[in-house]
Amino acid sequence: MVKKMMQVLKATLARWLLSFIHRTCRWKVTGSENYKPLLQNGQSFIFVCWHGVLLAPLMYFTGNGYYALAGMHRDAGLIANIGNRLGWKMLRGSSVRGGSAAYQEVVSLLREPGNVVALTPDGPRGPAKIPKAGAIRAAMKTGVPIIPAAALPNRRWEFKNWDTFYVSKPFAQIELAFGESLKFNENDDYDQCADELKKALDAIERVVQERTDG
Repeated sequence: MVKKMMQVLKATLARWLLSFIHRTCRWKVTGSENYKPLLQNGQSFIFVCWHGVLLAPLMYFTGNGYYALAGMHRDAGLIANIGNRLGWKMLRGSSVRGGSAAYQEVVSLLREPGNVVALTPDGPRGPAKIPKAGAIRAAMKTGVPIIPAAALPNRRWEFKNWDTFYVSKPFAQIELAFGESLKFNENDDYDQCADELKKALDAIERVVQERTDG
């Protein structure tokens, strides 16, 4: 009971702090034309970014009732609680534990109209910027587009573990960019799809890096 109450308290405080920080920031958003027509047409799609730059895009889409995936590792329960409080519908699973069930749930959601599912192809434990199969296989199975994205604040904290995770400081300017959609199908070569996804994510991250750090 005490452990559960502490997790609720931590999630509530984190939600408040993240909301406060990102409300103080100025947002410069480019590439919205790559995903907005999909929303307007009620088309489901997968939204992807590398794990290290996921926080700002997730905060940008807060409150829309989109889906996101949290892993099964020790801290994932807290992450899921924070995500739920930010207005995301959190799914649980990973490529190692619970991955099969999570994959099937993602595929089922994408086969329905109007669902957006956010995934980090290199999460939750890396290796950094090497895509795992989940997002690619789901896109191949369902035929829905993948929208690559990246965001970076000009003033930020950097937390290093298996990758570098960026958190905006208050009153920063956040560069957020969306790339052109990628379309895969079941007849495509998986390795080529993975290579295409990596190139797209690396390219969009370079864009925001250049705009932010000049």
